[in-house]
Amino acid sequence: MARIDFINQLKALGYETQELTNNVIAIEYVVPIGKNKGKKTLLGFPVGNDFPMNCPAGLHFKSSEENWQEPLQNVSNSPVGSGWRYWSRRFPDWNRTDKSVKTFMAHVRNILTKI
Repeated sequence: MARIDFINQLKALGYETQELTNNVIAIEYVVPIGKNKGKKTLLGFPVGNDFPMNCPAGLHFKSSEENWQEPLQNVSNSPVGSGWRYWSRRFPDWNRTDKSVKTFMAHVRNILTKI
């Protein structure tokens, strides 16, 4: 049920979702500012049955954009599949938020713009 809530909240924000392996929910995302401004990437979020008690840990990403710049630290190959990378980034103070996907996506936006 929790994964469905995450998906439904993404859809309410206007994202089309795909369910990948290992409980990963993926969306296409256009980076709004920073080094990758205007570039598209697929973002994958490992969503457990404990959402919203716990938010997804880290980001899986895959971009075919030319000159895509990935983070310099804490990045490794992702178990999602070929070309996917994993960036270990936790949401600090999740328990002090409304625990919504909208709040989680604001966090994603923030960390992606700091690459």
